[in-house]
Amino acid sequence: MSLGDEPGDGARGDDGGYGGSGQTRTRYPDRTGDVYGGARRGRGSSSRSLITVVGVVVLLIAAIAFANRGDDSSSGSGSGDSDKTKTSPTAASGERPVDSKAAGIPAGFAHSAQGAQSAAANYAVALGSTGMFKTATRHDIVNTIYTSAAAGQLQGPMDQAYSADFLSKLGLDADGNPPAGSTFVSRTIPVGTKVQQSSDSSAKVSVWYMGLIGMSAQTSTDPVSSTWKTWTFELQWDSGDWKIVTDSQKDGPAPVPGDDKAATSDEISKAIEEYGGFTYAR
Repeated sequence: MSLGDEPGDGARGDDGGYGGSGQTRTRYPDRTGDVYGGARRGRGSSSRSLITVVGVVVLLIAAIAFANRGDDSSSGSGSGDSDKTKTSPTAASGERPVDSKAAGIPAGFAHSAQGAQSAAANYAVALGSTGMFKTATRHDIVNTIYTSAAAGQLQGPMDQAYSADFLSKLGLDADGNPPAGSTFVSRTIPVGTKVQQSSDSSAKVSVWYMGLIGMSAQTSTDPVSSTWKTWTFELQWDSGDWKIVTDSQKDGPAPVPGDDKAATSDEISKAIEEYGGFTYAR
């Protein structure tokens, strides 16, 4: 969610792999017990803080412009009417997305519209992971999935955004670590992708995703909650792979919440430890 929300809202997840604003609801948690207990959860102040920081960084990203991104009207594997948003089949292609990784992130995507979609989905996962909250892994992520020019513009502002004060509001220490006995959760789970524009040298791809963010602990006042967003990436074919030039996010579309009973903090922590992420393909 990237400062990726929340997930980011991008990168090693809790399992060691990479895996807007709406109406505000006020929640008064029981600070002494397990806040997961079964009631439907609202978004805590920490996740709202994360959204704010994400918005700042997204604006910074949007300010980066490149003259060599290519002509949107040029022909390519997915080119067509530039005035129409392109739709994609809902079924997965079944093709393997990549055979290699860079800094633990899938790399070497196909030079095609389908490859751009696979790249965007996997980059959303990296930018929405817990690795973004640690300086060293955040630098690795940004340097790996953005163009060199974009990465150079982003590293400083991102370091300032992920300040010790900001991390403390999420319950993390200055190094991005949760308290002993607690599990910090930040994951992006792509639901689908859509090509909005593509040419031989560039592509614009939107990723519809669900994000998880929060602290799993019996005394947590900001338990893990879900959010739905759409993340749009402008990609450039650079040095044999798709790289991010700019990206932006918007809320939704969000489905109607179900009536599932909320898990306990122990169940959430165990699930985060036991269930790893995926490498996503179109």
